[in-house]
Amino acid sequence: MRIDEKIQQLASRLSTALDHNMKRSFLSEASKSLRSFSSAEVTELLGISQPYLRKLHLEGRLPQLESDNRGRRHYTATDIWETRKALAIGARNPRQFRPGRTPGDALQVISVANFKGGAGKTTTAVHLAQKLALDGYRVLAVDMDPQASLTTMFGFRPEIEFSESGTVYDALRYDSPLLFRDVVKKTYFHNLDLAPAGLLLSEYETETAHALHHNLHPPFYQRLALCLADVEADYDVVVIDCPPQLGFITLTALVASTGVLVTVVPSMLDVASMAQFLQLASSLMTTIADVGATPDWHFMKFLLTRFEPNDAPSAQMAAFLRTMFKDDVLTQTFLKSSAVSDAGLTQQTLFEVNRSDFTRQTYDRALESIGGVVKEVETLIQAAWGRKES
Repeated sequence: MRIDEKIQQLASRLSTALDHNMKRSFLSEASKSLRSFSSAEVTELLGISQPYLRKLHLEGRLPQLESDNRGRRHYTATDIWETRKALAIGARNPRQFRPGRTPGDALQVISVANFKGGAGKTTTAVHLAQKLALDGYRVLAVDMDPQASLTTMFGFRPEIEFSESGTVYDALRYDSPLLFRDVVKKTYFHNLDLAPAGLLLSEYETETAHALHHNLHPPFYQRLALCLADVEADYDVVVIDCPPQLGFITLTALVASTGVLVTVVPSMLDVASMAQFLQLASSLMTTIADVGATPDWHFMKFLLTRFEPNDAPSAQMAAFLRTMFKDDVLTQTFLKSSAVSDAGLTQQTLFEVNRSDFTRQTYDRALESIGGVVKEVETLIQAAWGRKES
């Protein structure tokens, strides 16, 4: 058997196995759905007490929900959004419940980037996007990685569904691009849409080199920004998952961004790789700045991922980074957790799985870690809009 035939055979076998796993893990039609949330989870998201939530239901101020046989209410993500809208009416601080953009606020575009694979970019991006949606923001997730891991996390099969078209590439390409809104997909997660990726996105690298040689317009560093302008009114925040390389795809995302999260695992190898990433990024951004395309970032922060506070080398490297970069390192960390990795086995996040499926302490610790990171990012978003913490 020729090597190309062998590789194709392996690819087909793996694709079939993954399709079978998807159907077994979710529904027969291989689609994902979001679980409902308990009243305790809802009050945590809304920042109110459970007695107050019950009082609001009794007074008829909130949407009526069915109760189970134990009298407990369960809320869909849509129910939570409708509850937010009801609470914001007449509230002393409506932004507590609806913290998104108001007239005059610019769309916030946050890229999650690093030079090295395994730094938790996709895990960070998907949890950030989902938690922001649950917190009352209208969110668009943009997958800029041809490997399409973020797309897969949302229940799509890029090698099957987007093998020929339907991805962000179709809006970025130089030859007859589509409108960006035509590639944006609704997801099972309320207030969270996705611009998916696929292997065809890798063509953007070679096509951009050709476009630069022939001076095609608009240039690569404007293309994603123009795409996002097409849907700007529909969202408060865009979260971009960048590929683990610093090519034209990542540069396109970085120039379109208003903020950047650089994920870094606190180990010597990863920190050394990040040093190279920063040096190369500086050189490339200088080149882009020379043609008048300096990005307008409100922040660039480092996020410690897969952090193990009880591991001495990990803690020492984290302390080293904080000494070096000071406030440029987020205070909160994304802990290494078996709950996150176990949820990932079925292409789910901590907001999708049931707490009862995990050791309570492990799940709560991981969820608290993620919540802390997102809360800190929300503070940066609110500051970009000229507000104090909502």
